[in-house]
Amino acid sequence: MEGFLRERRDAGRKLLIAYITGGYEGWQAAVETAAAAGADAIEIGIPFSDPVMDGPVIQEASQTALDAGATPASVLAAVPDLDTGVPHAVMTYYNLAHHPGHERFAATLASSGIDAAILPDLPLVESGPWREAAALAGVETIMLAAPTTPDTRLPELCEASKGFVYAVGLLGVTGERAALASTATEIAQRCKRVTDKPVLTGVGIGSPEQAVTACEVADGVIIGSAVVRRLLDGGGADGVGELIASYREALDGG
Repeated sequence: MEGFLRERRDAGRKLLIAYITGGYEGWQAAVETAAAAGADAIEIGIPFSDPVMDGPVIQEASQTALDAGATPASVLAAVPDLDTGVPHAVMTYYNLAHHPGHERFAATLASSGIDAAILPDLPLVESGPWREAAALAGVETIMLAAPTTPDTRLPELCEASKGFVYAVGLLGVTGERAALASTATEIAQRCKRVTDKPVLTGVGIGSPEQAVTACEVADGVIIGSAVVRRLLDGGGADGVGELIASYREALDGG
């Protein structure tokens, strides 16, 4: 994933990643449509019963997927059939890696066509064994840099992060906000000072205009709640495609 995103960034493109809840009705079509509409990578959420980082929109979609019988295995089994042409990352919680064991979970991700993993409740200081197992399986571990990450820790975190550095735009759970938090540009700027890896801002981006502002500093943005809201509101894959296209156009200067 890192090489793919770095090449696009170095060509002058602002990066756009779409988050979609795996297991929610129509999610596979939404993933393919998002990629066709201009997403540079797809973040697939594996529903989890206690999602500490997810706001109400993504929580609702995850619970609906779980109630419909979605499991990590069923979500991952569908990924190899997705026709996107872009990298796939999973976003879930550490218990799903801890329970089967690092090596087994990493191997499952790799065999399912997953390029990278985001485990937001796994702190940097405890992440070494997982990152090693994932790397051996060919899966990149994306680390999250929060506004509260101290300057003394940030270079180590950015060095440990593979794929890209996830700059968390604000403290709290995921969700759209009426205005872009000042912390969003501040944390991205701090990351950019200490790494040349792609730095993408996520959490709290609620409009294409906010995405453009975030990308004045960051290399790209991750759009989650706005995408999932389209699914919850019945917009389906077409609605997701229209939304991603609006972000793509804005980031491309249209």
